[in-house]
Amino acid sequence: AARKGILIRSGETFQVFKDVDIIVLDKTGTITKGKPQVTEVIAFGNENSDFVLKLAASAERFSEHPLAVAIVDQARQKGVKILPAREFKAVSGKGVKAKLSSKKILVGSPAFVAEEIDLTKVRGVIKQLESEGKTVVVVSYDQQAVGLVAIADTPKDDAVLAIAEMKKRGLQPLMITGDNEQTAKAIARQVGIDEVIAPVLPDQKARQVRRLQRQGLKVAMVGDGINDAPALMQADVGIAIGAGTDIAIESSDVILISDRLTTILDAFEISKSSYNKTVQNLILAFSFNGFGVPLAVTGLVHPGWAMIAMILSVSAVLANSFTG
Repeated sequence: AARKGILIRSGETFQVFKDVDIIVLDKTGTITKGKPQVTEVIAFGNENSDFVLKLAASAERFSEHPLAVAIVDQARQKGVKILPAREFKAVSGKGVKAKLSSKKILVGSPAFVAEEIDLTKVRGVIKQLESEGKTVVVVSYDQQAVGLVAIADTPKDDAVLAIAEMKKRGLQPLMITGDNEQTAKAIARQVGIDEVIAPVLPDQKARQVRRLQRQGLKVAMVGDGINDAPALMQADVGIAIGAGTDIAIESSDVILISDRLTTILDAFEISKSSYNKTVQNLILAFSFNGFGVPLAVTGLVHPGWAMIAMILSVSAVLANSFTG
């Protein structure tokens, strides 16, 4: 496992992982590369795209969310001035609120902004971008929707192969994400995942894992972010991508040093083979002792031969452990 970049933290994991029925995968940073980039900035009315980007970056500059980082990076690359917004407040899984010149800025998902602003006129544009697999961030200023920022995060290079191999092994892949359903389904189609749960707020991921467990399924959860930690702990097997956050890693049973999704299958196969070797070794040990001890007790086996049989028993177990 170590040679393949896999850290399995407990002996129990070897036993449980082989019985997993379903693998729940977070989207951003797990299925996708986790490096979202701004693809489009669309302005409404008399505003221009730089103004929309300036508002978004000013509100998001204190946020550590990957989408926020993408917006701020885009603003810096274009030379857009980032202003000192005040009263910053992040709403987990939804967006941020801030103030600029005493006017309120909202930057976040369409559902989040729609709680305060009417987005009826721009729903068509939002749906079109989401159908292309892009995450749409709405920007509002002074109670008016001033524009959209479209952000794309491409799937990892081995995602299609990993999902196909999971299905071959009888493991059901499922995507869970806080992103909107259309974008999630677009990414899922690209990699071959049939079942998607979206949008899911961070505190609901563990609840969804629990729901699957109540159906009698053994669940492995794969994630990399702070938001994934409760679900990683709830799952029968929690798997953290090594490039993820410290809290996700600490909450997991299996840590993948690389970010390749196919490593999940390596860990699964190692778990299966290790468990099979354990069973074989127990059979070998009990076979020798099952025959040897009664024969030795009754005196039918000379102590010297008994000693040789014991050495053969240990040697057989060791030899079996090192093969395959």
